[in-house]
Amino acid sequence: MSIADNKKAFFDYFIEDRYEAGLVLEGWEVKAIREGRVQIKEAYVMVRNGELFLFGAHVSSLPTASAWSHPEALRTRKLLLHRAEIDKLIGKVERSGYTLVPLNLHFKKGRVKCEIGLAKGKKQHDKRNTEKDRDAKREVASAMKQHRR
Repeated sequence: MSIADNKKAFFDYFIEDRYEAGLVLEGWEVKAIREGRVQIKEAYVMVRNGELFLFGAHVSSLPTASAWSHPEALRTRKLLLHRAEIDKLIGKVERSGYTLVPLNLHFKKGRVKCEIGLAKGKKQHDKRNTEKDRDAKREVASAMKQHRR
């Protein structure tokens, strides 16, 4: 069940590979995510000390958050992957010019997971081609719909 999608990532990048990572979250963050108070449009993944971290994911605190915790909306959150996967991703990012982008947040067996994509940036003309293809598909679908009537 998807919680939040990063549609902008598919417009700005060619997604070549996908990985599912766990997230280290605090209790109030899980509750807020369950309520849908999360946004990953501006989020990105960075490598620090051989580990992956999610930056820029905005989790709004609930108004019922307890008084003793101090919710921080833009906190850096650690991503959990197997060591072999992390090493493979770090190698591709450092050598091949790839970047890591969060694609969506979803639940799996009651836990919050983040799908990250190994991506290459699109140039401006690639973005225009994507836009043209999308418009052409929309026109064909519209024509087919009217033809059925």
